[in-house]
Amino acid sequence: MVDNSPLPPEQLGPRLAEVYAVLGPLYRRVARLVEHDSPRNGLSIGVRAVLERLELTGAAETVPQIARALELSRQFVQRMVNDALEQDFVALKPNPAHRRSSLVELTEEGRAAINALQRREHDAMGRVGGDLTDAEIETTLHVLRHMLAAVPETEGENSR
Repeated sequence: MVDNSPLPPEQLGPRLAEVYAVLGPLYRRVARLVEHDSPRNGLSIGVRAVLERLELTGAAETVPQIARALELSRQFVQRMVNDALEQDFVALKPNPAHRRSSLVELTEEGRAAINALQRREHDAMGRVGGDLTDAEIETTLHVLRHMLAAVPETEGENSR
């Protein structure tokens, strides 16, 4: 039987460490699957992250804005934007708020590419099984959001 009372810190820490231990391999496995598909769809993990961010917000953003939101370096995001530009997945447009920092905008080709990838992933995720309930998924998200909020940002992240 599962106890529904809050865990004391000395029990909570080890249990949450188990979650981290599962998340790492899961993330790397999914990343490898996306990279494996890359020759067919042109989406590396980095380009995918940029396209997904732009699709999620529905608005053009600067490289620094994207980098902050994804918690990645500006330099890495700039390289991914350059890759996406070469594939016509994004376009640059003038930024009225800042002359030297263009806005990155998702193109129709980019939207089609990220939506196709998401559809394939949703199909695959739909076959996970395990009789998972909406309540269990909501609980998982609740726990992960608390874990994310509790992990301090490292020095230098504000300079991204």
